[in-house]
Amino acid sequence: MNQDRPDTRGELLDAWARHLGLRRGLSEHTVRAYTGDLEDLLGFLGVGPDESAPVGPVLRALTLADLRAWLADLAASGHARATLARRSAAMRTFSTWAFRSGLLGRDVALRLHSPRVDNRLPAVLTVEQARDLLAAAAQRAERAEREAPPPSRRTVRPGTTGALARRDLAILELLYATGARVAELCGLDLGDVDVSQRTVRVIGKGDKERMVPYGEPAARALDGWLAVRGRLTSGASANALFLGARGGRVDPRIVRGVVHRAAAEAGVPDLGPHGLRHSAATHVLSGGADLRVIQELLGHASLATTQRYTHVSTDRLRAVYARAFPRA
Repeated sequence: MNQDRPDTRGELLDAWARHLGLRRGLSEHTVRAYTGDLEDLLGFLGVGPDESAPVGPVLRALTLADLRAWLADLAASGHARATLARRSAAMRTFSTWAFRSGLLGRDVALRLHSPRVDNRLPAVLTVEQARDLLAAAAQRAERAEREAPPPSRRTVRPGTTGALARRDLAILELLYATGARVAELCGLDLGDVDVSQRTVRVIGKGDKERMVPYGEPAARALDGWLAVRGRLTSGASANALFLGARGGRVDPRIVRGVVHRAAAEAGVPDLGPHGLRHSAATHVLSGGADLRVIQELLGHASLATTQRYTHVSTDRLRAVYARAFPRA
């Protein structure tokens, strides 16, 4: 392989990841996100998942209009503005690198603007809706184990359907219990979970580490998943906590699909992993925690960010006011 001029999809992704991690010193989380962005763009441009697929002709034909069309397609499919802004930044970085590496004839993303980030609060579930969401996921996992097709009708490995349903339940429970970001959850390894202390070590933005507790429901769901995880595991992802159907580390897009599907099945408002994260923070806050606790839970560097992502219900605010203010 010519490291200066990667010719195939696999070579390009490897070279891009090396540049981000070794040359630019970005965190593993950011490298994974930016590599996923490039994978998504290549798919949009018609480069299939085959690692040996040639990329030279596609890159030589790449234009600013192509990048704008890709972002417009993502926006139409419901991606948040924050996600579009990050992907725009990723492609500006990629375009500069690819131009300097001789893969592009010019830096096509120089005039690619990021959409203004929408600072409105994401959708948030009530406590009852969150309970319904998780209860429906638990029932689905139980049905999947009971209703596994007989060997003659199986189109997947034995036990895979039940294992995936157990995985989905554990993903939902852990997202809600810890308030973790979707990329943080996907990056978890088996060694990051302390089942005896019911804590999980989360690596957040900037490679900042935090320890987050989780409760009994999440512990039960994790136990259920770990008991069947061996049905999916492969040697390449032996350490990953959550796996995809083919045995590799689970992809953030799969997790987003898990959350959207679970919301639809439970009949609660549609939301993604970030909405579940915000719901968790809101419920902890409504239960009496202060903003500093929420800041630590979410892994925010600034308390101002926590204030933007959390809110207090009018009823709780009125109750605190009535209890604390002498002339209430």
